[in-house]
Amino acid sequence: MPRPLLAAALLLLPINSHAHPTHQHGDEHTHTDATLVFTHNAVSSKPQAKITTTDTHRVLTANGIPDHATGQFPNRGNPNRISAQSYQFRMPLKPTEYKTVEAARGHLFGVALNGVPFDPGTAEFYDPDSRRKVSRQRNNWNYEALSGKLNLGLDRSNAHVQPTGAYHYHGIPVGLLKAEAEPKQMTLLGYAADGFPVYGPLAHQDPNDPASPLIKLNPSYQLKPGRRPTGSNNPPGRYDGTFTADWRYVEGAGHLDEANGRNGVTPEYPEGTYYYVLTDTFPFIPRHFRGEPDPSFRKGRGGDERRGGPPQRR
Repeated sequence: MPRPLLAAALLLLPINSHAHPTHQHGDEHTHTDATLVFTHNAVSSKPQAKITTTDTHRVLTANGIPDHATGQFPNRGNPNRISAQSYQFRMPLKPTEYKTVEAARGHLFGVALNGVPFDPGTAEFYDPDSRRKVSRQRNNWNYEALSGKLNLGLDRSNAHVQPTGAYHYHGIPVGLLKAEAEPKQMTLLGYAADGFPVYGPLAHQDPNDPASPLIKLNPSYQLKPGRRPTGSNNPPGRYDGTFTADWRYVEGAGHLDEANGRNGVTPEYPEGTYYYVLTDTFPFIPRHFRGEPDPSFRKGRGGDERRGGPPQRR
């Protein structure tokens, strides 16, 4: 089992009410009705993140430098050094919720409030001909970053660095969560590419009652039973979470849907919204969209960002 961590049919279902976030940040942030500006010393550059809103979109401009302590980079599992990027992400202010989900293939899932991207996938695949049984030759057996079976040099915030210098989260951003958390309140951590908000693992037991206690929400993914298929191109052994394909979605097995989200009220959306949840077990960061991802989150080439095929809704 993975180690525990701290931290189709395009039938539209419009969200009736999307209040503008009123989340209050700490001393490191300044906040106005339309703009959030962040600046704080970290790593070798000062982090910069600015959120502005237009009539239709939320726009986050950032250099991708985290606002919390990071691990040492380069390190044994990750040879890259954090460097400033040039990001501008656009997200619809009033996203449309679909009945079906769309695979996030080819897109960053979203971006944290501090301008660091959420990106759960890896570029490592099973290769029986490699000494370490891993290469970047794409196949059905994609290694999971947080399985504990492959050293990708992740730090305590479940992040590491691409060859481009881009620091990015593969799981719960522990440093950011600690900085943003307020007692007895859900913690907004960022936004997905489709515009829906992304929260930490704690949410109200009754999704429609803001007075109900906070509980840790569980995903609805489980390990497949038995052993992987035999054959020279398949990794041996039982389904144990080493690979993305070791997992399957079981509807109703947890609190969350296939996109690792649900509908409910939050501090920023008191009238209710669809929202995603980051969890400490698979899928960690969601692998599907409930809405339409903005093209600004489309992946380019280089590092472990892989250019996938067209989005597929199911």
